[in-house]
Amino acid sequence: MKYSVFSRERLIAEARKDKKWDLVIIGGGATGLGIALDAVTRGYSTLLLEQEDFAKGTSSRSTKLVHGGIRYLAQGNIDLVREALHERGLLAINAPHLVKKQKFIIPNYLWWEGLYYNFGLKTYDFLAGKLSMGKSERISLEEVNQRLPALVREELRGGVIYLDGQFDDARLAVNIAQTIVENDGIALNHLKVTGISSENADVINRVQARDSETGETYSFKANLVVNATGVFVDDIRKMANPGAKASIKASQGVHLVFDQKFFPGKDALMIPKTDDGRVLFAVPWNGKVLVGTTDTLLENPVLEPKALEEEIEFIMKTFNRYIQKKVTRKDVKSVFAGLRPLAVGEGEDKSTKEISRGHKIDFSEKGLLTITGGKWTTYRKMAEDVIDLAITENRLPARKCITENFLIHGAKSHKSREDHLHVYGGDKSLILELIDKHPNLGERIHPDLPHLEAEVVWAVRFEMARSLEDVLARRVRILFLDARIAQEIAPKVAALMAKELEKDENWINEQVENFRKLVEEHYQVSSEKHTKKDKIQP
Repeated sequence: MKYSVFSRERLIAEARKDKKWDLVIIGGGATGLGIALDAVTRGYSTLLLEQEDFAKGTSSRSTKLVHGGIRYLAQGNIDLVREALHERGLLAINAPHLVKKQKFIIPNYLWWEGLYYNFGLKTYDFLAGKLSMGKSERISLEEVNQRLPALVREELRGGVIYLDGQFDDARLAVNIAQTIVENDGIALNHLKVTGISSENADVINRVQARDSETGETYSFKANLVVNATGVFVDDIRKMANPGAKASIKASQGVHLVFDQKFFPGKDALMIPKTDDGRVLFAVPWNGKVLVGTTDTLLENPVLEPKALEEEIEFIMKTFNRYIQKKVTRKDVKSVFAGLRPLAVGEGEDKSTKEISRGHKIDFSEKGLLTITGGKWTTYRKMAEDVIDLAITENRLPARKCITENFLIHGAKSHKSREDHLHVYGGDKSLILELIDKHPNLGERIHPDLPHLEAEVVWAVRFEMARSLEDVLARRVRILFLDARIAQEIAPKVAALMAKELEKDENWINEQVENFRKLVEEHYQVSSEKHTKKDKIQP
């Protein structure tokens, strides 16, 4: 294997040095990665630990939207929407290879809907200010039919069109991890925190972790420990204080992926209110259409949540209400479920649809800093708030945040979206150089998909991918696009990885078998119904 600044051996060796870090951050999703990026760019020595892979959980399972949240505007949460729209604009500048403008259409079936939604979206445009992605407007029945040819036309009166952002969530996470490492931070995946402690019983300043690859255990010292573990924040809080009360509720969101023949075109569909008050999106994504989402209370959060058959049926039923060519269960290419960590104040008892997506930060349990809530769009501002609070509480020396105008790895030399390699931004030319040196790596992984063997090699060498799932789920996204194809190519991809990682055939077989179980149990290759044992309350 060829080593680089991103090699696990180098990162582990650096992390093991007998030093006291300014920060040790637990959690490698959007929140933890954002905090680590803010910290390293201010000059703090920073170590981030993720138990699985970067964005393994919620942060790779979003609707792929960078948005202000029209739903929150309807709830009157103006400050949250304004902040999110500002951050949406900054992210489009700082990661232009991953964020693009996407047009959405709200169809109008009642006479008053055009006026109502147009007014709301004009407010949305106004709140975006100078970072607006474009103006919303009412469009005619003819234009709606032209833009959304699959839409049911009965009683359709026209529509409203607006612009928001679309992005690749897992790839942004990987690029942020790369940016952290490039700025002298350490970001390690597959390193599970097993305990936190304090030397003097006053302030948490030690973190114990176990390497899932070798089984080796480590202990790290820190001036500040940050708990950014999403739906698992209470597990970490209870390591410091077994009596700590719950601070979040977990809400499950499910998405279905279909061939784009069911919803052709470049524009997305937005249904602002379904039968139970949810929002439904149908968004073009990598040659497919992504449809979701649900909002189901999860009693006991798990690392790999399952979609309930009721949730799948709800999405299909609602989607079919608006499209001419109806989808069936066998048309589903992939199903994925993610858990939203919703911050709940003491004594609150709200449905998940009503709980704010805003974030909350506090010091508790012997100085452990915990952040709950939030969403991908505002990850940068959440991180800024965390570090600013740590400074205010005299846990870090005062230094100014600079991430508002800080490019993410891959942003430089970004030019066009002419092919699927555009998501690599400035790295695209390096991947092409790799293919020039090894022409066989220019072959497609599967004839029905554009992804190349070189992308697998690149993911291992330079994107810290360590498992078959890391590559197929979060580096090239094939698991989320077509679970059956992902399972079909698993042996081939595992063999490519094994050569890079210097693994044997036993490793390949183990990876393929683990991946097969993952696909069948969680990505709905079979339509076997789930039961109450999933511990989800509908």
